[in-house]
Amino acid sequence: MRINGCRWLALFSVFLFLSSSIVGDAQQALATLEVPEKFSLDHKTAARLRPELLAQSSAPTGRYAIGLRVFEKLVQQLQAPQAKGYSWQLRIVKDGQINASSSPDGTIFVESGLADLADNTAGLWASVLSHEISHVVRRDWARRYLYEESLRQGTGADLVLGEPGLLSGGWKDPKAASLDLAKFCRQLEMEADLEGLMLMARAGYHPDFVPALHHLLHAQSADRSVPSILAMHPCWEERDRELDRAFIAASIEFEHRWPEPYASPGGNPPIVVFAERLNVKKTGVKKWEIRVPLRCQNLAGAVEVVLQTYAANSDSRNHVQELDSGTSTSENGKRQLTGCTSPRTTITFALSNDSPKEQWAEVFVLDGQGQVLSRMAVAKLQP
Repeated sequence: MRINGCRWLALFSVFLFLSSSIVGDAQQALATLEVPEKFSLDHKTAARLRPELLAQSSAPTGRYAIGLRVFEKLVQQLQAPQAKGYSWQLRIVKDGQINASSSPDGTIFVESGLADLADNTAGLWASVLSHEISHVVRRDWARRYLYEESLRQGTGADLVLGEPGLLSGGWKDPKAASLDLAKFCRQLEMEADLEGLMLMARAGYHPDFVPALHHLLHAQSADRSVPSILAMHPCWEERDRELDRAFIAASIEFEHRWPEPYASPGGNPPIVVFAERLNVKKTGVKKWEIRVPLRCQNLAGAVEVVLQTYAANSDSRNHVQELDSGTSTSENGKRQLTGCTSPRTTITFALSNDSPKEQWAEVFVLDGQGQVLSRMAVAKLQP
């Protein structure tokens, strides 16, 4: 799962492809790629598509009204030049998907699966919305278009916009172009994260809600694959690593404005507990020791760490849902409680596997109410 705008960007780019008057350098650094002052194709396209997108979504009423309140507080924090010229609006797409996106005109779309995950937690809503608002004010969809045009012109061949990595037959080096575009898009996401952190801190939502959201999203995903170098979005681990310094700066900003966190719009910072790189050591025939280093923030009380094993071809999504609902009856789980006596606490599991088939394992962290906070995959266990 990812928070992104690629779904809507694919629709916008059908129209953006009609223009070919942009000149650029395919190796141009992101920091120097600015949108020309008179460039308006993104806004014109957004206006053209607006009726269709609004028809596919609805206003955030009822249980989603908290999202609207958070959205309004975030937009109020924008500087006058940033906020000017946008039709700021929040919309809910009731399709059950866990995703969010934005239109260049300032409309933010949150799909109902993600809205349900944020639920009534204002800080989680702020994490989603501040990222998308940052995409809008940075004009990232226009920036990506300009970069794709620079790739297209730099190679003398056509790139099919809106479908990352889908190239026409005339490319001399499609892999290199795809790598460039993927790296560029990941950088766009990271910079939107950075600006979103400061925006939500100014509005009164603690920056720790961002890693809390990242790990909730990761826990909902069944993807066990290694992140691809062609991925358009950075993986959650990369986001946490790259944002480490930014968290410090945003936390200082939050504490300066909100010396009493409980009185802020987002309330106290959330529990953030997740497993870092696991250490798996074989100790005998079909026996392993698994050391789980935990990073712990804002924990008062205890969390439960669950080591769960699966057959090689099983799907972990159902087990995540069972853990969240408290209905898990699996006999393949080992559990330990910890109060995280330090920011870096290590839990050790001894594991035996009597199955003749290959298995794999995952580590889940559950809060005091039994809700899944985070998940980490363990290397495959060979019989």
